[in-house]
Amino acid sequence: MADNSSTFTLDIFRGTPEGELAVEQTARTLGYGELYIETTHSGLCGTDLHYLARGRIIGHEGVGIVRQLGPGVSRDIKVGDRVGFGYTHKVCGTCESCLSGEDQYCSSRVDFNRNADKMGTISSGVIWAADMVFPIPDGYDSADAAPLLCAGSTVFTVLTGPEVKSTDRIGVMGVGGLGHLAIKLAAAMGHEVVALSTSESKRQEALEYGATEFLVYNSENPAPAGFRPLNHLLLCGNTGSKNFNNLIELLAVNGTIYPLTVSAEHTPIDLGELTGLGASIKGSLTASRRTISDLIRFASRHGIKPTVMKFPMTEDGIKEAIDTLRSGKMRYRGVLVR
Repeated sequence: MADNSSTFTLDIFRGTPEGELAVEQTARTLGYGELYIETTHSGLCGTDLHYLARGRIIGHEGVGIVRQLGPGVSRDIKVGDRVGFGYTHKVCGTCESCLSGEDQYCSSRVDFNRNADKMGTISSGVIWAADMVFPIPDGYDSADAAPLLCAGSTVFTVLTGPEVKSTDRIGVMGVGGLGHLAIKLAAAMGHEVVALSTSESKRQEALEYGATEFLVYNSENPAPAGFRPLNHLLLCGNTGSKNFNNLIELLAVNGTIYPLTVSAEHTPIDLGELTGLGASIKGSLTASRRTISDLIRFASRHGIKPTVMKFPMTEDGIKEAIDTLRSGKMRYRGVLVR
């Protein structure tokens, strides 16, 4: 077991004020209840592009190998174990959110990018809280596991919410990094899945992933004639460009819209449309530890895998992955491999 003098030099990738990629070396000491994890894989998320442009650390979909245990690690984790780690670095474990099983809303949570340590999953390794890592089942590929830590768990949080019934009609708008996983997971859970995209080119893949219907649709248009309303609509693309008043028309009575991607744009909403249907727009943040653990087991058991493009976790490889994502050519989740 390591002691508090165990210090590791890590390579960490971050953005610059100009929005470019930079690598820096930082020394981190293994503390109480922490692990040193050698990173082997990391997903690349659209959120990383936002952070890159702000000169911040990137990477929050990691898989790696535990190489050393800090003092006080009480979980059944061993050196050599393969684990996932992602958006949240630490939670308090005692606040109302933690005790209710929604620790992603912990009032004292430490996210990977908003703490003194600032360590992301696009790195040579991390020092991470032992109670914030997730065992990866034998036989489930690390490149498939990495995108579950954010993209997969974000949509799985909605799909396993208390208001979602097995008979519900689920809409997924945007067949991309989040959307393609939402389709695969919702279909595996037995839902009627309607994929909505502005591109006809996504039809075949969406249907292969398990969608029961595919609709070429732009939110600047009203609901198509004869469209059967949705109980839940997951927005998995650029939410800032959406006309929410037209999206509300797609909903059934008591239906819900979930904006799952980041946008700072102001969005006008006709409250009369919402009240007339008893509908709602509900935010949802990544996932709790319980949800991530459940998702990894569910995906492994049912053979659900993201569609990924792999890139080397080198400076040139990361830049290529970033350019591919920026250009809209990523099909559908980029994974960096050491």
